[in-house]
This record gives sequence, structure tokens and C-alpha cells, in this order.
Amino acid sequence: MLLRVWPENTQVGFMSLRHIALVLSVGLLLASAALLATKSLNFGIDFAGGAVIEIEQPDDISADDIRNAVSPLIVGEVQVNSARGTGADAPQIAVVRFKPQPPIDGETADEAQNRAGDEVSAALRTLVDGDRTGDDVRFSLRSEASVGPKVSAELFRSGVMALTVALLLMMVYISFRFQWQYALGAVAALFHDIILTMGMFSLTGFEFNLATIAALLTIVGYSMNDTVIVFDRVREEARKYKKLELNKVVDLAINATMSRTLLTSGTTLLALLSIFLFGGPVLKGMSFALIFGVIVGTYSSIFVASAVVLLLGIDRGDKPKREVDGFQGVS
Repeated sequence: MLLRVWPENTQVGFMSLRHIALVLSVGLLLASAALLATKSLNFGIDFAGGAVIEIEQPDDISADDIRNAVSPLIVGEVQVNSARGTGADAPQIAVVRFKPQPPIDGETADEAQNRAGDEVSAALRTLVDGDRTGDDVRFSLRSEASVGPKVSAELFRSGVMALTVALLLMMVYISFRFQWQYALGAVAALFHDIILTMGMFSLTGFEFNLATIAALLTIVGYSMNDTVIVFDRVREEARKYKKLELNKVVDLAINATMSRTLLTSGTTLLALLSIFLFGGPVLKGMSFALIFGVIVGTYSSIFVASAVVLLLGIDRGDKPKREVDGFQGVS
């Protein structure tokens, strides 16, 4: 190998640190649970409901101009993101997002949201066109959509269901591929990664939306891939060294796969950091989830999944053969 970030034939005792890692993981899980229970998540429009309005953004109007024009009309935060359309002559697009608005004078929730959408559209039209009329009009409303409470709740349930099904299928796959002890270790690591990532989102206040669910599913796949690599090496070493203590077998496997783990995680993080720094506000939340998930997933493959397997023990095929009365062997 031309590039090696981990020396060959190392004998680092990772499992000797498992108790410290256990205390750290339990503390982080409790902190994440406390944050989710008290501060909750900053749900985006996908889950909290709200409206999205897209207009063509003239060059002489900035996102701050749009935000200043809309903010007095809206209760709560107004998000304004810019994006370039597709094609050679594609216009600049401004995406305005705001959460559900409180009803006024006996309005229903849907009526309040429609009223807010009409007011925002009128304010944007005034900002873009001013006193322009006829052929000088520049305002172009590309799309307007709202997500009601029922739809957002259904989207949230679907996202949670997707994560749950992914964990169950992973558990079934590992049970068939290895042993049930490996399956419990893998699911414990995945559960650990998801809870910590959600806790970090609660702490930082990044928007939690459907893109974040996609990021969590990606983290599940990435962490599982790393865990399977380690487990496969554990099984191989366990068959080779049947008399060796299991904690030393696990250490051998982790040391043997560490170079591959660090290279894969490192190159992935480089790409994700570029997206986080230069991808704009639309991709910031998703890229943050992936960056944190890759780091936590690498940690959990070593100190959570492997530690659970060590705690439960595995069948190493070293059981004594049962003697049969009267059988003398073959000469």
C-alpha cells in the first residue's frame, strides 16, 4: 500500500479502554436524551409545517433585502436561500421559507397560512418591481407550496419508520451473516450513532428535516459497513486463534483493519468538510450530520459494537467433541 496512516503489526489494546468508552458513551447518550426531551429539535418545514415560496431573484436584490421585506409580516424566523437554476442562462432563485403562522380573528390554521403566503408574495412583488408596470415587470413567482400539520406529522412518522426498518433489516442481515451476538453489537452501535447525532442537532440548532433523515440513513449504512469489516476480521481471527482470549482476538481484528478505517473515514470527511464549508446553507445541516455521523460511527464500530460482542461472547467452534460409547475411531 502506497499510503498507510496506521503502522503494520500494531498491538494497541483497544478493548482495555472499553470501560472508559462505556462511561463516555452512556454519558453522551444521557446528555442527548436530556437535550431531546428539554430543547427538542429545530424541525424544518417538512416536519413542523409551513410554506415555501420561490421567486426569480434579480441581481440588484440580495437575500438580506428579501428577508427585511418579509420579516415584518411573519411571526418567527424567515429563511432565505439562494440557488442557481439549471441550464446556461438559468436565473438566480430565491427560496423563502417560514413556519406556520398563528390564526387571527377566528381563522383556521390553513386560512392563516394562506393569508401569510399571500402577504409574503405581495411584499416580494413590491420589492422586486416597485413602481414598474407593463413590460418592465420583473417579478416571477416560480412556485408556492405549504405543508400542513397533518402532512408534516405523516412525513415525520415516515422518517422514523424508515430508520426503524433500516435497523431491523440490519439486525436480521448480521444475524444470518454472523451470529446473533454480532447483530446486537451492530444495532447497539447504530442506535448509539443515531441518538448522538440527533442530540448534536438539538444542541446546535441545525434544522432537522427530510434531508437530515436521509443523512441519518446514510450514517446507518456507513457505520454498518465499517462494523461488518471489523466483525469479519474478528470472526477470521477467532477461527485462527481458538485458544487466544477473546479480548485479544478483537484487538487483533481492530488493529488489522484500522488503517482501512482511518483512510476511508479521512477521505470521506475531506469531501464532507468541503460541502459543509462551501455548499451553502441548504446543504449545511445535512453535511454536518454526515460529518458528525462518520466520526461517531468510526468510534462506535470499535468501542461499542466490538465491546458488546466481547461482553456477550461468540461461538468460536472450540467446543469439545462428544464421545460416543463403543466408537474406537478409524485405524
